[in-house]
Amino acid sequence: MATGFRKKEKKVLFLASGRGSNFENAVKVIRKKKAPIAILGLVTDNPQAKVLDLARSFQIPSYTLPFADYKDKKDYHKDLLKKAQDLAPDLIVACGYMRILKPEFVNSFSGKIINIHPSLLPSFPGLDSQKQAIDYGAKISGCTVHFVEEGVDTGPVILQRSVEIGSSWGEKELSLAILKEEHKILPLAIQLFCENKLRINGRKVEILK
Repeated sequence: MATGFRKKEKKVLFLASGRGSNFENAVKVIRKKKAPIAILGLVTDNPQAKVLDLARSFQIPSYTLPFADYKDKKDYHKDLLKKAQDLAPDLIVACGYMRILKPEFVNSFSGKIINIHPSLLPSFPGLDSQKQAIDYGAKISGCTVHFVEEGVDTGPVILQRSVEIGSSWGEKELSLAILKEEHKILPLAIQLFCENKLRINGRKVEILK
């Protein structure tokens, strides 16, 4: 278990599966602001994920649990829970993590897991949210940072940013526009949590002054 953190620092663990754009941006913002945040590490289910290269470049510990190698997928989720419990984070940030967290994991870190999702929840939850919005003919989409609970993309909303969908846009154009907004709100949500400025009140998240 990592040691040596300043007393007021919050310890943050990232979960990611892909290229790591939100991970990269969040780390850069956290370090630039010199926020009281200690990054414990990165856990990925994908040994080929480009986010691992980013973690190495940032000298952040990474832990790979190759989902495809597990015959019994229950064992993957047990190992993920054990790794998180061993690291003992104050906050877990899922950013492009492509596995549904099991109830045992969510309950073990209740109120301490946040996720970034590329739509204005509750609209277009789950996979391919940008495609869902384009196919539906939506005029506005966006992104959401929310607390994670047992349902898929159902937890209380922390922050949202909207994107007006261009009339000629496809999934690629919308994804790029949404990603720019994700890069703004995810680091802010992490900072607000680590500064004890978020309070869950039923379905609502209050942002304290």
